[in-house]
Amino acid sequence: MLERIHKVRAAMPQEVDGLLVLQPENRRWVSGFTGTSGMAVIGRQGQPVFLTDFRYTQQAGQQCQGFDIVRHGQEIAADIKAVLGDLGITKLGIEKDYITVGQNAKWTAEMPGIELVPLSDILLDLRAVKDEGELELLAEAAVIADKAFAHILGFLKPGVSERRVALELERHMVDLGATGPSFETIVASGVRSSMPHGVASEKLLEENDFITMDFGCIYEGYCSDMTRTVVLGTASPRQREIYDIVLEAQLAGVRGIRAGISGKEADALTRDIIAAKGYGEQFGHGTGHGVGLAIHESPRAGVTSQDTFVVNNIITVEPGIYIPDWGGVRIEDMLVVKAGGSRNFTTSPKELIEIK
Repeated sequence: MLERIHKVRAAMPQEVDGLLVLQPENRRWVSGFTGTSGMAVIGRQGQPVFLTDFRYTQQAGQQCQGFDIVRHGQEIAADIKAVLGDLGITKLGIEKDYITVGQNAKWTAEMPGIELVPLSDILLDLRAVKDEGELELLAEAAVIADKAFAHILGFLKPGVSERRVALELERHMVDLGATGPSFETIVASGVRSSMPHGVASEKLLEENDFITMDFGCIYEGYCSDMTRTVVLGTASPRQREIYDIVLEAQLAGVRGIRAGISGKEADALTRDIIAAKGYGEQFGHGTGHGVGLAIHESPRAGVTSQDTFVVNNIITVEPGIYIPDWGGVRIEDMLVVKAGGSRNFTTSPKELIEIK
């Protein structure tokens, strides 16, 4: 974790002399701590400190390499202030998008002499660039999802509920080593496939349904995310037409992802194709997002994105077309950005699969 601490110190703005990390994924990234209660304090120099309660002191001692471990009591603010004094911190950066207004006010009142400085999430930007260890875990999470997709093809048949499909996907991923799903599994069939986030329902699969499955798993803390749309039976000409448009757009997005491209440009790779085919209004979400310890991270690929992709960013490519009262298609892969292109972690086939 020493290298990550160095990165945090280098990214600290000049107006602070220390940083308090509470947000769970940020906390895990910088310290290695996987528990649910604790905070890291990082000054510009000296040993960083991890504060937690009596339930987690032993765990923190095992996981938080390079940190001094401090057990806090009921008066948390007093214990934080004591640590800040030891580290010479008087201007403390806090995560403005995570700490509540009430918590900020309480700590301000209880820590006189300490200025709490709200900061944008600098760790989110640092986390967006994955190291080799993170890439290995993300790749394995993607492998598990690919294997689950191959498995589920033999499970799909008329009369099975979307919910049963979701549970089978999740069960199989756990059997393969995942700790659980990385988000609530989406299984949307028939007319429900026009719902981009159609979480699995009790609807039964029917002959000739589109079935969109958007799912992933958590492996050693890291997420995967993929989407495939199949037909249960024989695809109609219109189903094949819509599917082929989405596939063309998705393949163009995958081919065009590289370091140096902006999130807005990446989004246009897929959006322009769908719009040219007359379905621009039926593609209402962004082309992709980062993935890591959280299922949605930086960078983003969308019409308003201000991000520029760099080497070892993770980005999904997931265009779709959604036609109310008819159905929809989405295809999604998870890529790691490279200098001249990308590496696709998702290897499941993308040609239209008809399950007969």
